[in-house]
Amino acid sequence: MKGKKVSIIIAFYKNTAALALIIKALALQTYRNFEILVAEDDNNPNTRLFIEELTANSSIPIKHIAQSEDAGFRKNKILNKAIHHAEGEFIIFIDGDCIPHKNFIKRYVEAAEPKAALFGRRVMLSEPLTQKLYQSKNLSLLSFWHLLKNGAKGLKYSFSLPVIKQIREIGIYGCNWGLYKNEIVAINGFDEDYITAGVGEDSDIEWRLKKNGIQLISIRFSATEYHLHHPLNYSDTDVNIGLNQMEIKKIAGEIRCKNGLEQLP
Repeated sequence: MKGKKVSIIIAFYKNTAALALIIKALALQTYRNFEILVAEDDNNPNTRLFIEELTANSSIPIKHIAQSEDAGFRKNKILNKAIHHAEGEFIIFIDGDCIPHKNFIKRYVEAAEPKAALFGRRVMLSEPLTQKLYQSKNLSLLSFWHLLKNGAKGLKYSFSLPVIKQIREIGIYGCNWGLYKNEIVAINGFDEDYITAGVGEDSDIEWRLKKNGIQLISIRFSATEYHLHHPLNYSDTDVNIGLNQMEIKKIAGEIRCKNGLEQLP
């Protein structure tokens, strides 16, 4: 799909320092035909002003998609809103704490194919290195030697190698995956019934895509991200609530969710 337009959807909540690093990294992408959609699970005036400043200094289109209010964890709802506004025929989903490698979009474009959902992995940054990045805003700190010296984990994912595709049965993480827009529209997008973290934005979407004939393909050594350190922001209880919901939906065969894209106002 060389030359096709890509939409990067960033699931964002409050951390503008991280968002600034992500936008800086996206400005350095080797593939250039893309737009950025900041999907804010909140409605914060400070975020709006921050993104307006970013947009004024960016050659890449940036759209700010926000909720009407901060009503708790509504990630799936804001992702659906962003999908609705996405102009790209291929969509890549990332989280607001993950900095993409300069070849990140290029690798997805090289690997993209119909009836497939691609996914990558993250290098997990240490807390000291994360703080250095926030203070310096220097992306050269993400070099292999800095990662090694500063205790990053998952270094095997740090190289952004030429695309190696591996068919998998499971593997989507909500912070690093992509597919053609029409494939997610076909299952009515994300299921907004999930209002706890950890299941609805990846495990649920994964099983529904598979049931709809989509193949899962790992490009984990090619689509590289760097995950900024932070405390865990969801609990085992949250995950278990989501897993129980998902099992009920599997039994009911809800491949096209009942509360998704088509139900947007």
